[in-house]
Amino acid sequence: MRQIKQAMLCGYGGQGIVLAGTILGQAAFNDGKWVSGTNSFGAAARGGACRAEVVISDQPVIFPHVIEADILIAMYQTAYGRYIGQIKREGGMVIYDNDLVSPEEITGLKYVPIPATRTAIEELDSEIVANIIMLGAAVEITRLVTQDALRSAVAKIVAERLRELDLKAVDIGFKLGRMTPQQIS
Repeated sequence: MRQIKQAMLCGYGGQGIVLAGTILGQAAFNDGKWVSGTNSFGAAARGGACRAEVVISDQPVIFPHVIEADILIAMYQTAYGRYIGQIKREGGMVIYDNDLVSPEEITGLKYVPIPATRTAIEELDSEIVANIIMLGAAVEITRLVTQDALRSAVAKIVAERLRELDLKAVDIGFKLGRMTPQQIS
């Protein structure tokens, strides 16, 4: 039976949402999966709502866009409001930065708060890695890809000057993900 997982990451331009989607896609590819990814952002590249979509399958991807997301990773309230309607109502999961998003819970969805931005500032003195912390936590919780594949994708894609910082961030994300009671396999 074909296994397909559809993930949507959303936030505002400048948070690294598109980068996080690219890294997730590369990690799935590293795991030997078929992958499709798309992204969009508002007219204002910085500050406008943006999203990245990643479709992961064990067989060729027939349609490259997310039809109904299994997982929504939300890092900004406005983007959450814009994209929550595209998540699977039964069994869908919302992983959100609880300092920037206050979701109104919808019956049938699982909600997992992650203090990504606060942790990035407190532990790494850099808000710019909150996206990678969120991605690490999401991978730990959902097992969309393996940890090794995600680390490898970060090392391959992230600019050399930020690579060490982002690798620390992904490990912090894994740790935060392990601390949540909503893990699914």
